[in-house]
Amino acid sequence: MIYVWAFVVGGLICVIGQLLMDVGRLTPAHTMTILVVSGAILDGLNLYDPLIQLAGAGATVPITSFGHALTHGALMEAGQHGIVGVITGIFEVTSAGISAAIVFSFLAALVFKPKG
Repeated sequence: MIYVWAFVVGGLICVIGQLLMDVGRLTPAHTMTILVVSGAILDGLNLYDPLIQLAGAGATVPITSFGHALTHGALMEAGQHGIVGVITGIFEVTSAGISAAIVFSFLAALVFKPKG
């Protein structure tokens, strides 16, 4: 059943993004920003963790999960280290994903001829 919920939740997030671009006439950058902020707001309201429990990868793979990770890390570290924890918490939780994106992008640029 987890696969069905992952498909439904992940698909719904993607449908919302597509509707923002098609019906709302928003650019991909605006749409991505709205989805990241939505994930952050849902995490601030303690609604994103139950969504992850329900849908698994359907909630952790879309871009809304990045907003969730930023907010989750910031709130977790803010409780332990105060205002400084907000900044360090953001980087601590998301650094592995961002580092991987940079490394794999660099490797792809070495293998393929980038257009620029």
